[in-house]
Amino acid sequence: MFHLLLLAAVVLGGYVFLTKTLFKRSKCKGNAAIAGKTVVITGGNTGIGKATALHLARKGARVILACRNRDKAELAIADIREETGSTDVLFIQLDLASLKSVRCFTERFLKTESRLDLLINNAGLVADGRTEDGFGIEFGVNHLGHFLLTYLLMERLKEAGGGRVVTLSSMAYRWGHVDPEALAVNRHLGTGRYSWQFFHAYCNSKLCNMLFTHELAKRLKGSNVTCYSVHPGVVRTGLSRNVSLWQKVFIEPIARLLFLDPEAGAQTTLHCSLQEGIEPLSGRYFSCCAVEDVTPRGRDDGVARKLWDVSERLCGLS
Repeated sequence: MFHLLLLAAVVLGGYVFLTKTLFKRSKCKGNAAIAGKTVVITGGNTGIGKATALHLARKGARVILACRNRDKAELAIADIREETGSTDVLFIQLDLASLKSVRCFTERFLKTESRLDLLINNAGLVADGRTEDGFGIEFGVNHLGHFLLTYLLMERLKEAGGGRVVTLSSMAYRWGHVDPEALAVNRHLGTGRYSWQFFHAYCNSKLCNMLFTHELAKRLKGSNVTCYSVHPGVVRTGLSRNVSLWQKVFIEPIARLLFLDPEAGAQTTLHCSLQEGIEPLSGRYFSCCAVEDVTPRGRDDGVARKLWDVSERLCGLS
């Protein structure tokens, strides 16, 4: 009996510890006026992106879901409109695995939308394979597609006054490594048939997100646009839909018990979107609705600059 009680105490203690640390919750208290402003959210039809879209639509923003799948986006829009009463939610097709699609999206957006106040680079995946342009899928979608999207929309953000770019990274950046010279040649962040191999590539892509934001902030100095990278928490989303069946069987019970739901996972994104007074923190990394120091590799000036230059070349911008 004593051993059972001891085991129960250890399990309960472990659960409490995890919910206060790795799976900690936070709440966005930012309340900047966003009614009438225009927001673009990549991957806004599901998970954290949809939860973010719901909140911003409820506050009166014009919300554009930049998604690959029209049918899923239209279902999400119907849900958002029903839940918020907003009719100012719309879909523009965007496939981040295609640089041509990114260019088509920005061309259409710039022709039809007169302003852009908030760009949320939310979409991401854990998978193996190649993009339409021959890049590793995680490099192409998680970093390069968002790099080009941000680059092409930057002038419109500057025109709005006080624009922001929020890019979803992850604490997984800590296990990442980026070699821009090798990236220019290999065009991927790691390959392999096994889940741990493309999870490592995912970590590398999240480090790219950190370095991108770090360098972007430098290039935005003197403008009225700011940028932030975000760890949303460990969230139940479709991010790992490409992992093997046995891993899903293992992960699912833990996810249901400990992982954050998408609404909780959206809070730090919303904080960086709506919190007033964080402009001096442009380029910084946020977790649990608070700025957090990063490891040296997440703020390496030389690597960040080289990654930017390589990304420009690979996107045909230089």
